[in-house]
Amino acid sequence: MSKLPFEKIEREIVVREEAESENGSDPYARKVEDLIDYGIIILNKPQGPTSHQVSDYVKKILKLKKAGHSGTLDPNVCGVLPVALNKVTRIVQVLLNAGKEYICLMHLHSAVPEEKIKAEIEKYVGEIDQLPPIKSAVKRQWRKRNIYYLEVLEIDGQDVLFKMGCQAGTYVRKYCHDFGKRLNVGAHMQELVRTKAGPFKFEQRVSLHDLKDAYDEYLENGSEEWIRKCILPVEVAVSHLGSIWVHDSAVDSLAHGAQLSVPGVVKFETKIKRGNIVAVFTLKGELVCIGKAKMNSDDMKREEKGVCVAETKVFIPRGVYPKWEKNI
Repeated sequence: MSKLPFEKIEREIVVREEAESENGSDPYARKVEDLIDYGIIILNKPQGPTSHQVSDYVKKILKLKKAGHSGTLDPNVCGVLPVALNKVTRIVQVLLNAGKEYICLMHLHSAVPEEKIKAEIEKYVGEIDQLPPIKSAVKRQWRKRNIYYLEVLEIDGQDVLFKMGCQAGTYVRKYCHDFGKRLNVGAHMQELVRTKAGPFKFEQRVSLHDLKDAYDEYLENGSEEWIRKCILPVEVAVSHLGSIWVHDSAVDSLAHGAQLSVPGVVKFETKIKRGNIVAVFTLKGELVCIGKAKMNSDDMKREEKGVCVAETKVFIPRGVYPKWEKNI
């Protein structure tokens, strides 16, 4: 089964000490109004509008001040577009560099034997050199990108349907153009759908119409079932990161921007490496902050003091958890 790099990591939870929480609440039990402030939508972007326009539609539907998307899709491309709401728009930063998956229909300009197509595609997996197209959001210079997997789904004459898992910032349109040049026949991207963006999958998608109907149903009848299916807690946006859970006594200090030290840690996941971006949670599973790991998992298991997470971006509001005199 084709997997993005983070999907291949099998993590286990290591408990430093037993602890329970008397504060906070399950993120999935938040009130709908709080969910709208601290939620994310896995939107099925339609063909036509820009990603920015789609985010603006979401903002208008939910009557929000802010909405931000992760990973721009061209107007003619559809598929998974995570849109973060109101107070958690910064969370999209951790999704920008996560792997992506696409299903693409490529049209070859001349007929090529199937065996040759498949053989050439196998050579075009791994690290490649790519020059972004003339119309792109980045500086046009050669750069390396990783193609994690590429699977031919169907070949019908000069049309090639394939699935690609790739590093963020890979231009599939340019990939098709370059592939055609390698075959000496020319090629172009005919259709493209994004099926994964970081931890989010195509099966989770909701349309703008779904969102509008669900929100109207909530406002008019107080029904929460559909709006809760459309808007997920912000915590799902960091499910691809290594996780650390902390004592209640650590939460308020972290909410004020403090670094996390080892005594504040209750449990953590294995395979965290120094320099990784990690997610820090309360014992109820609420996202406190994201930050850069200053220790690996083995260090956190062994050490009794020292900073293990720094350079944090805070998401939990101040005052939700009580202040404690105990240092973290």
